[in-house]
Amino acid sequence: MPEKILLIDDEPNIIFMLSHRLKQSGYEIVTGNDGQEALDLARKESPDLIILDLMLPKMNGFTVCGLLKRDKKFFHIPIIMLTARAQESDRRQGEEAGADAYIKKPFKSEELLEVIEDLLGKKK
Repeated sequence: MPEKILLIDDEPNIIFMLSHRLKQSGYEIVTGNDGQEALDLARKESPDLIILDLMLPKMNGFTVCGLLKRDKKFFHIPIIMLTARAQESDRRQGEEAGADAYIKKPFKSEELLEVIEDLLGKKK
């Protein structure tokens, strides 16, 4: 069975492009576009990894990440923050919330795939 990635972003172009690229790489993709949906889908789908935008409607990525990382059912799921916010304070806040990686937009899909493989233990 392919590993499942939950992709949360409020930009349809990012969702489309990343979903396509990740599916080509053999992953099952579940998508959402706001913070509350991110929590609901994470709890329902139990993904192997979450890619989470920071600036989301309803609930920001820091809050979603913190809630999941404080829940013993979900704390083990790696979370990649994927965001246009590039300040060091944002990166620190992401780490404090429990993010396993922080990637700034714009990004190269190869870079993201490498981080995903590292976090899922597939690095060769």
